[in-house]
Amino acid sequence: MRKYWTLVILFLAGLTACQQQPKILYQSDTFTIYSDKVVQGGFEAKALSSEHLVSNYRSTASEQYSRLITFKFSINEKDNEMISGEDHWLIIGNENASPVIKFGSPDGSVPGDNGEKLPVNYKYTFRLDMSEILEQFEEKGYYEAFDGSRVAESDFKGVYIAGGSEPLTWDFSNLEENNLELKDENHDGIYELTVVLNPFNAEEYEEKQWSLSTNIAAKPSYHSPQVIVDALYNLALEEALMNIEPDSTLRTGAKWGGVWTRDVSYSTLLAFAYHEPEVAKISLMKKVKCGRIIQDTGSGGAWPVSSDRTTWALAAWEIYKVTGEEKWLDYAFNVIKNTLDDDLKTLRAETTGMYRGESSFLDWREQTYPRWMSNKDIYVSENLGTNVVHYQAHIILAEMARRLNRPFEEYLERANEIKTGINKYLWMEDKGYYAQYLYGRNSLMQSPRFEALGESLAVIFDVADKNQAKSMVSKSPVTEFGTTCIYPQIPGIPPYHNNGIWPFVQSFWNLAAAKVGNEKALEHGLASIYRAAALFLSNYENFVAENGDYVGTEINSHRMLWSMAGNLAMVHRLFIGMHFEVDGIRFNPVIPESYKGKRTLSNFKYRNAVLDIEVDGFGNQIESFLLDGQPVENAFFPAKLEGKHSVNIKMKNKNFSSLDINLVANKFSLPYPQTKVENSKISWNPVKGAKSYKIYKDGAFLKLINSESIIPDKSSFSEYSVTAIDGKGIESFGSEPITVYSSENELVLELENVITRSSAKYSNFLGTGFIEISRTTNTEIEIPVSVETPGNYLIDFRYSNGTGPWNTDNNCAIRSLYVNETYQGVQVFPQRGQDEWSDWGWSNSTKINLRKGSNNIKLVFEEWNTNMDGKINTAMLDNVRLIKLDY
Repeated sequence: MRKYWTLVILFLAGLTACQQQPKILYQSDTFTIYSDKVVQGGFEAKALSSEHLVSNYRSTASEQYSRLITFKFSINEKDNEMISGEDHWLIIGNENASPVIKFGSPDGSVPGDNGEKLPVNYKYTFRLDMSEILEQFEEKGYYEAFDGSRVAESDFKGVYIAGGSEPLTWDFSNLEENNLELKDENHDGIYELTVVLNPFNAEEYEEKQWSLSTNIAAKPSYHSPQVIVDALYNLALEEALMNIEPDSTLRTGAKWGGVWTRDVSYSTLLAFAYHEPEVAKISLMKKVKCGRIIQDTGSGGAWPVSSDRTTWALAAWEIYKVTGEEKWLDYAFNVIKNTLDDDLKTLRAETTGMYRGESSFLDWREQTYPRWMSNKDIYVSENLGTNVVHYQAHIILAEMARRLNRPFEEYLERANEIKTGINKYLWMEDKGYYAQYLYGRNSLMQSPRFEALGESLAVIFDVADKNQAKSMVSKSPVTEFGTTCIYPQIPGIPPYHNNGIWPFVQSFWNLAAAKVGNEKALEHGLASIYRAAALFLSNYENFVAENGDYVGTEINSHRMLWSMAGNLAMVHRLFIGMHFEVDGIRFNPVIPESYKGKRTLSNFKYRNAVLDIEVDGFGNQIESFLLDGQPVENAFFPAKLEGKHSVNIKMKNKNFSSLDINLVANKFSLPYPQTKVENSKISWNPVKGAKSYKIYKDGAFLKLINSESIIPDKSSFSEYSVTAIDGKGIESFGSEPITVYSSENELVLELENVITRSSAKYSNFLGTGFIEISRTTNTEIEIPVSVETPGNYLIDFRYSNGTGPWNTDNNCAIRSLYVNETYQGVQVFPQRGQDEWSDWGWSNSTKINLRKGSNNIKLVFEEWNTNMDGKINTAMLDNVRLIKLDY
């Protein structure tokens, strides 16, 4: 009998132990998500309770720091030493200083990494010979770079070093901010800088923990069988409270104060509309000026180069759906209407009906664009994500107008035109998802890269139809640690948007996966968010796609607003299934089978009601929905109800795993070819790894070749670009477009011959001078043009704008173009460098029609040309160029 009871006790103990084993939520070759912990190799993060997490994770970046250092030098924080793809390199031995390197002298091909690692905190001095550049300054008054651009002696501010080994950075625009300026202390032409390579702080690598220390009792309480999710939810709640500033606005991140339009807008759309509606509303109002949405400082002086300020509309509408506040609806309608009316005149592309401007949130030029693209080229491009946002902003404006009893049809027409353009010009049938953007110069071509945020929003906002949406989530490439911002990655560019994963983007991808019913994609996406937050013990902004580490991206911060918003959204919008409508909340939980069980969200405040919600089971189909114990059809909670209510949802417990996921290795494309014109041919040096090259003419694919040159067609104006194809069929960016036309068909008019010449003492202009345009000077200029042959012409302007750096600020100059009194669109003159007024470049080109004989061209400062600064809207114009297209 004693033996019998011993066996029973052992059996029960074993059964209990089995029941207490943590359940696997997701497992890959690299990491595993359990119900109470995350394990990645020797690293483990464990939820000791829903209010206590511990993690032994530490970055291994310092252990992987190579002795091979690649770098470039830079005048005035610009990539102007050598062509893209040519870098200096050193393999550091035991020495602490480089040989003296001549500016502009290439070192030859970069060797392979020999695998040897550099010790931590290694002090090293870089030495640069600038004597030839200084001699050119003295002899000519300028230095001419490899690409023909000139740096005037008066514009010279300093020489810097850029590179990919910390503390070096390839972020040319912030080299001074990162203390990477070389100095000539001895005045001998040799500039030097001493840095500490492989910087290491032992304190950052100690085992860490998080314990809830903030009173979150006023916030909704979440409990589920997955304590790791509960703990990360509470971590996000605490970090969200910490990000509320004294002025009741939402701080962008631990390292970044202030309100940023796209950050707060995407965060509000994900979570803060219902989590902190009043704070979100105050934050959005901070981003309004002159009755219009503010575009954050950005490339070339912000709007219209950057043009995703309409994310504000998504957030404003979500707040209205949550609160039902009519005063807010009226205010938001007017702000959005004013903004979209200006955007229509400034951004709309005649050919496609889409809107121009930089990729939404992907606002660091070389991180998602080829290096040859200037800010005016970015303005000309037409991006997927930005256009989806513009589409939805118009849908929202139409619905607001309808509710306010105002005309709305025009906004629906605009929205439909944008949607049609997206599906006609960006959909890639062979890949089953959309192209990243159209880009080029005078003729645009597709960039076939995947762009995660744009694809996600296209599904969520129904730009894609149901079949397209399912295809996108199933066929789009996702990598081991999550969904990368773009795919494939760009070679030679450090991780950030490129080769990076951003949890807020992953959150939108997860919402898209849930919408189409792709359980595998959703499980993978949830694991991406929970792995990072648990191991890092904070909601970091990004991490490296290749290794999942938060160290190694160009810029990063913990406690990021949109990352915590994504974490909260996974609970509210997926596991609880809340979808806010104007008249109430519609519930549609989407729960992978691995996350099955009973979960509760209590004390959820909605308008004049407080909800206690229980969801039992898994799947994406509801079996029963009870409101205060009574069955309700359509799983809907009406907004008119007040007081405390209970919601009980029982799922059908059916998985939705039939759709596939395209899990791929993290790949890089080849560099794009460096094309040139020689002996009537367009040629380029072989691209290492290229198996073939695609030739594009006027934005359309022309042919596939295996050689490194082509003879262009000179019978008419044309524009050529070349891409490199590797052995896997992955295509590089296109080369910088080369235009082919007869010089006889080009007409250049020096503007100082028709408008009073500026007295400013700048250099490098053509002709005898230049003119100034500003808010008070030459606000309307007329240029008489006479042509022998009527037809289509391209028009652009040679200009300078030294009101700010090329990568930030808000002083992009804008003017309206009229030809024979007919409005043609805008000419944009982005910033080219702080106080660099002798740095000249070309504006965007516009296709116009001229009649035979006399024509009148006007550049006019109109109300809708007001930039984000509002006061400074200045440029110098050297000449105007007209190129005949029909001959």
